[in-house]
Parts: sequence; C-alpha cells; structure tokens
Amino acid sequence: MMTATPFLPVLIPLIGGVLVLLAHRGGLNLQRLMSLLLVLALLLVSVDAMQTAIQMPPQVYALGNWIAPFGIVLVLDQLSALMVLITALLALGALWYAVKRKVDAQGAHFHVLFQIQLFGLNGAFLTGDVFNLFVFFEVLLLASYGLLLHGSGRLRTRAGLHYVAINLIGSTLFLFAVGALYGVLGTLNIADMANKIAHLDPQDQGVVAAAGLLLLLVFGIKAALFPLYLWLPQAYANTTAPVAALFAIMTKVGLYAIIRVHGTLFGDQAGDLAGLHLPWILWLGLITMLMAAFGTLAARGLREQVAYLVLASVATLLVGIGLNSIDALSATLYYLIHSTLIAGGFFLLADLIAKGRGAYDDRFVSGPATPKAMLLGATFLFAAIAMSGLPPLSGFFGKVLILSAALDHPAFSWIIAVVLLSGLMMIMALARSGSLLFYNTLPENGQDAPAAADASKEHDFKGAYLAVASLLSAALVLVALAHPLGQFTQSVAQQVFDAPTYLQQVLHTPAVAKEAIR
Repeated sequence: MMTATPFLPVLIPLIGGVLVLLAHRGGLNLQRLMSLLLVLALLLVSVDAMQTAIQMPPQVYALGNWIAPFGIVLVLDQLSALMVLITALLALGALWYAVKRKVDAQGAHFHVLFQIQLFGLNGAFLTGDVFNLFVFFEVLLLASYGLLLHGSGRLRTRAGLHYVAINLIGSTLFLFAVGALYGVLGTLNIADMANKIAHLDPQDQGVVAAAGLLLLLVFGIKAALFPLYLWLPQAYANTTAPVAALFAIMTKVGLYAIIRVHGTLFGDQAGDLAGLHLPWILWLGLITMLMAAFGTLAARGLREQVAYLVLASVATLLVGIGLNSIDALSATLYYLIHSTLIAGGFFLLADLIAKGRGAYDDRFVSGPATPKAMLLGATFLFAAIAMSGLPPLSGFFGKVLILSAALDHPAFSWIIAVVLLSGLMMIMALARSGSLLFYNTLPENGQDAPAAADASKEHDFKGAYLAVASLLSAALVLVALAHPLGQFTQSVAQQVFDAPTYLQQVLHTPAVAKEAIR
C-alpha cells in the first residue's frame, strides 16, 4: 500500500523555500520565524518517518501515481530515514546559530537557500532512481554555491570557485555514467538496474563496470575521497559557521550514494561484478585518513583544522563501508551519527572562539584571553576528545566497533595501523591548538578589547552557545544510548544487505486505485 510518508521530508522544504521567498518583503524577522518553524516541522516529520521505517518494510511513494520502474519513486527505509533525521537535527542547530549570531543578515536570501538545500539533501536520500539522484545533487549543489558565498569575502570567493569547478566536473561525469548505464540496462531505477545487472550478458559487463567506477569517482568527489578532497578544507574553513555546520552532512551524501547505489547494484547478486567498488573504497579511505591527519597537523586556523577533522571522519566511514559486512556497516552508521553532529557543533564552537579573539580570529597564535575562556575552553576540550576518538565519548566507541568488525579482514594490520597513527596525529594537533588558544595567552591590550567585547554580547552568546551545546551533546547521548542505538544500526545494516526485500518493495508496490484517489 503506497503511503505519502516518503514525500513529506521533500515537500516541506520545497514549499517552505517558496513561502520564505514570498515573505521577503515582510522583513528578515518574518523569514527567520518561518524558517525555524519549517525546520521544526521537518524534524517532527523526520521522527515520524523514522518510526514508520522501523515498524514497516521499505515504503514507496510513486510521484504522479506512475509505478516503478516507469515513474519516479521515493523510497523510505531505515537508512534513508536515518539520514533525513540527522539532516533535520543538524539543520535546526545551524539555523538557530545563524539567527542568534545574525549571520543570515550578511547577505540576501539566506533562508531561501537554506530550505532549498534541505530539499536537495532529503531528495537525494529518498530518491529511488539514479537520474533523480543527479537532479537532487544539482539542486543541493546550486543552493550550496549561494550559501558558501553568503556574506562575500576574497578567501570565500576563491574557495567557492574551486568548489564550483570540481563539482561541475563531477556533474558532467555523472551524466556520462548515467548515460552509459541507461544505454546498456534500459532503466535508471536502482532496483530495476540491480535486477538487470544480475542477469547481464558477459559482453556488457565491461561497460557497466566502467560506468560503475565512473559513478564511484563522482560520489568520491562529493565525499571528498583521496585524491579528490582538496576542495573541502578551504571551502569549509572560509564559509560562515552555520553553513559549514550544515555542510557536515554534505560529504555524507556521497557516502550514502555509495551505500545505496553501489551496494544495491554491485551486491552479492551481481555475479562477476559483485563488490566492484569495495577495494577502491577501503584503500583510498585509508590514504584519505592519513592525508587528513597530516592536514590537521598543518592547519593554520581552528576552522581549517575542523575541516580536516571532517575529512578524517569521512575516511573512517569509507573504511567501514569497504569492510562490507553487517557488523561493519552497523558500526559505520553509529560513527556517522557521531561525526556529523559533533563536526557541526565544532564548526559553530570555532566561530564563537574566533569572534571572541577579535583581530586574532581563529589563527593558531597566542593572543589575549578569550571572553568566556573557561566555558569555551572546556567545550573545546570536550569537542576535541569527541572528534579525535578518545574515551569515554562516542567517537571512541564508533572507532572500536569499526576495528572490531575488521578483525577478520585480510587488511586488518593496515587498517589498525593507519587508524591508530592518524588518531595520534590528530590528538597531538588538537592538544597544540588548545594550548595556543586558551593556555599560552597574552596580556589584553586596548586594540583587541572592543572587538572581543562586541563579539560576546550576553544574549547573542547564550543563544548561540545553546546550538553548540545541543549538537555536541550527541557525544554523551550516543554513549548513554549505545546499546539501543547499536541494535538500531544493526537493524539498518541488515535491511541494507537484504537487497531482495528492497527490490521487491520498489518494483511491486501498486499504484493507488482511482477510487481511492476520488
């Protein structure tokens, strides 16, 4: 029985973006109120979608009542519901911070772009065919271009140009891959493509394999996989804090696409093409982790360092996906929840620290003591422990679970060596950063005092810090609820590996009868 539940997370931000645009003449305060209410509504819908996904098999919504594989379908299962819920939680924290710090006033149409970004993200997580995955990729990328450049600035513009250029190349390659797959398989519905690949003629396997690897290259650009990650540090470090926080989910879109598309098309049922992508993901993930650790050590500012930490978390997730087992995917999803929310909170915290330091910004040089230094320093220590994977917070549990799932893998020695070495390098980098920002301080001088005082207005600071604390508290919640969350991620992983059920639901969900429509 077809349900509308998969459609609502896409519909709310789409209509919301139009309504916020029409409310432009009502002033910024009206737009802020509308945008916050829309994100709250999205969060409630996401919770309901999660409950539906847990209690029922994958739910399919056929747009225009055209059933798969002939029409466009949205598919809600436990994995897509989880991604939509994480997006809503992250968006609420980022939007609240933007309103409290008045970041949205730095340029036009911030709230419109924010809603369209959510529309593209949720659409990418819920779509059931590859072409509409491309469409939603383009929607979220177009919105991200505007958000990335929001507020202008030389460094922001330069980083934005690199970001735009690499993603335009990725979009072009995406079309080439989609065209090749459609030419051989005659369909772009993911479930139908998986059926066709399972019965593929040997003479067509080369073309499909090449197109599959080309798609992996495209998703690798989105996920910032080595050597395609160079756009990420500067783009994330030079945009505004709320945008960088929301972008913590952007790399996860590429990871989700690898799990959904390659995991379904080149799963166990794909014959000679089964596991086509896995060696590439595992080994390039390990290289990406090392590069991220070196970048964390070499970073010149806190925001750039957090961007490299995001890259390191992406690499950890890639390793977990490359292990290709239910236990590994379960651990990967647990770590995905942790890394996304903690990274978002860390970006917001870095902005509070930078504004408090006045002219010294977030650069790793000794400066006067930051206003609220005790609070911000303690929060920095908490975030650093969580992000680097030290006990007793959730980052440690996530890495231990991934390493436990890798015990029987032939490359285990390489995996544990790279994970431990990169983790040590990140701990060293964060210890140095904390010392320069909060310990080796200089006497205050009159030049920097006005900037610091202006940056720490009590009301704005409390509201902004609430967003930081809310996102970072995920590290405690994930530990306190480790057992039920572990059971849930195990259920998600089992459903992902149960490809026949996914195919059955997508391809055999009937259209709504005309009598029911009337």
